[in-house]
Amino acid sequence: MSTLSPAPIPAAEAGPAIGIVGGGQLAWMLAEAARDRGAALHVQTPADHDPAVRLASSVVSAGIRDAAGTRELARRCSAISFENEWVDLEALAPLAADGVQFVPSLEALRPLVCKRSQRELLDRLHLPSPRWLPLDQLLLPPDPAPETDPNAPAAAADSGGPALSVSAPSPAGASGQTWALPEGWTFPVVAKAATGGYDGKGTQVLPGAEELEALLQRVQPHDWILEEFVAFEQELALVAGRDRSGAVVWFPLAKTHQHQQVCDWVMVPAQASHAVEQAARNVAASLLTALDYVGVLSIEFFYGPQGLQVNELAPRTHNSGHYSIEACSVSQFALQLQLVSGQAALQPELSAAGALMVNLLGFQDSDDSDYLPQRQALAALPQAHLHWYGKRGSSLGRKLGHLTLLLHERRGPEREQEAMARLADVRAIWPLPPA
Repeated sequence: MSTLSPAPIPAAEAGPAIGIVGGGQLAWMLAEAARDRGAALHVQTPADHDPAVRLASSVVSAGIRDAAGTRELARRCSAISFENEWVDLEALAPLAADGVQFVPSLEALRPLVCKRSQRELLDRLHLPSPRWLPLDQLLLPPDPAPETDPNAPAAAADSGGPALSVSAPSPAGASGQTWALPEGWTFPVVAKAATGGYDGKGTQVLPGAEELEALLQRVQPHDWILEEFVAFEQELALVAGRDRSGAVVWFPLAKTHQHQQVCDWVMVPAQASHAVEQAARNVAASLLTALDYVGVLSIEFFYGPQGLQVNELAPRTHNSGHYSIEACSVSQFALQLQLVSGQAALQPELSAAGALMVNLLGFQDSDDSDYLPQRQALAALPQAHLHWYGKRGSSLGRKLGHLTLLLHERRGPEREQEAMARLADVRAIWPLPPA
């Protein structure tokens, strides 16, 4: 249910007014960037305690999929963007037809709001990614009951079925349902919910047949995809942007590290060859151009024996780009505001030798801890910049803030050693959450 209280834009505010659907930490950092630019930023969120509410020029109190709320948001601003990809494209289409400006456009977002359509897009553009298939394509049709001769002798016991074909009940409970991995696939495999997954939610590594059978019984297979497990050497990420004239810019290629499938830390620049970085930029340019995409797009990669492969796409600012607030000439949030408001893209440059960004994940078995002693100790570290999101609730593993540490070493190996030493300093104050 939306609450559509009028909130005219103050005349004194400079620059075009921007609307953001969503009120979490990404919207909060966009609001910080808007404040620094003297621009108005209005948010649509159902929760009055969301981080962005504190800084927004006004708030439309409505769910992020509430099209009536988005129509009111459009009344307050010149263009609308999104904090996440959980977008109801069909509900928003009438608004676009009425002239509401969405950046990126709804058509550019269409292939990106679902992991299955992301994979189809990558295949269509011949961009490298792990082998995949819709989970329901694993299921084999039941064999028709054979006609038997009542006078024939009993058949000998079956000595075993075909390789990688295992009897598994369907989610509806029909007996005799079987499945088979594609030829050449082996366990482990990775299952992902096509929509709604984030921070490891909706992603499962399946070590063997038993786990796959359990998943098939628990979920609707047409809502999931299955991917080949990638034995990677590094996880990398690239945040890129494109303006309305078609110019593409990008931030440095970053190395990322996960803890229990949630981003733990990010280091820039990644220790990667020029060829790998150029390949990542080419992927970004291909995607942005093919989609006629305007705004910031984030790409997660695997790098290993099979080369560079796209893992996931995010049509927005991204955790892997938070370091840019302190370590770049323009942050990913300032760039997004520029692109949404129709300005030319500015190529970001590192303003330090490098940076380490560490996510602050809740590690105490309490939902009301403010971690004040730890926050004060982190803020006192040299060249440290603390961002505390002010979320209500601090449960285990929840992203509560992040810390950016500027690095000084210029050479890759020494910079990585410096980053790991700084990470140890952080861990002495802020440990990882338990498994």
